[in-house]
Amino acid sequence: MNLFLLQMASAWKEDNPMEIYIILGAVGFLIIAVIITNLVRGSGGSRSRSSGGGGTSGRFPLFAMYRLSKTFGLNREQAKILEFVLKSGGINDPESAVFNTASLDKNFKRAFRQIENSAGSEEEAQQKLALLFSVRNIIDIYNNTRPASAASINLSPGMAASLTMNQNTYPVKIISAKNQKVLVECPRTPTGGLLKIPSGTKVNLSFFSKSNKGFSFESQVTGTGDTSHGHALQLVHNRHAKPMVQRRFRRRQSSFDCDFFMVNIEENRGKKPPKMSVDPRRLSGSITDISIGGCAIKSPLSISAGSRLKIEFGQERGSLPVAVLGQVLRTNRSGFTSIIIHIKFLKVPRKAMNLINSMVFEYGD
Repeated sequence: MNLFLLQMASAWKEDNPMEIYIILGAVGFLIIAVIITNLVRGSGGSRSRSSGGGGTSGRFPLFAMYRLSKTFGLNREQAKILEFVLKSGGINDPESAVFNTASLDKNFKRAFRQIENSAGSEEEAQQKLALLFSVRNIIDIYNNTRPASAASINLSPGMAASLTMNQNTYPVKIISAKNQKVLVECPRTPTGGLLKIPSGTKVNLSFFSKSNKGFSFESQVTGTGDTSHGHALQLVHNRHAKPMVQRRFRRRQSSFDCDFFMVNIEENRGKKPPKMSVDPRRLSGSITDISIGGCAIKSPLSISAGSRLKIEFGQERGSLPVAVLGQVLRTNRSGFTSIIIHIKFLKVPRKAMNLINSMVFEYGD
């Protein structure tokens, strides 16, 4: 730096503006290089210090946080709450922590407790918890819908699969999977004969991994041949598989009592919205599974599809239960005396949504 200053002084005395500009440019480039190096060390260097995402050594990597916010499409407030979650957990490798479900839930649960215990008011607590769960659900959706590599889903010999072509689906088994080539059993006709499938035929292979997640990939037949496991089709794929259609929100199996009421809709003349009134007769049931998108209620009563219900649950000590508005999608019988009512939530107050999320992610008591 001293050498640069001496050169600038010399150039100034010699009245050489071009040389001054060159020197100033070099100094600016050097300063920018030093700043970038320090930032990269903050994000990349911290990763080498902690493979599990824990620890408090080193600076918090803001560049990594910026990348995650862009990846998940978080707004400013959501990005702040995610930074709070990771900072309060002493995380110096945000990417490893976010894509590890166990580490992620550990840190979100800690943040959940801190918000409950430190919020200045009930309103503030509910607002922050709503923000916290909005981020947790966004990450969950992203992790459930991003493509998985063939290595991560571990295509193994003997794995059951379904082969779809020309709108027909056939059960097959995977014989082997190496690199971009997959050998599967040749489908058979209803009479037991082998289907004749020419090379170049487009197919779709779908299967379930050991973690019970469904995947599929588009492919084409590149050849056929005999193996020790019988006649086989050779498929080619791009090393990635798309998740099969799944529920948008995480759902939790449960068993707790609830009350529900029929909601009557009265059509108004003109452009006014319909008026809703709640029937005072209290009906009882048990919620068997729940998400922030809906629930299933076990009850001896049969409710018509399309009916609207006010559902109350989650009784706390000395407080009123939360209530949501739902609509019956369908019903099916469970045993001789019970009906399972499948419900889509139409209106969920913030407190009820936070309670449901805490139950689904098991952050509450």
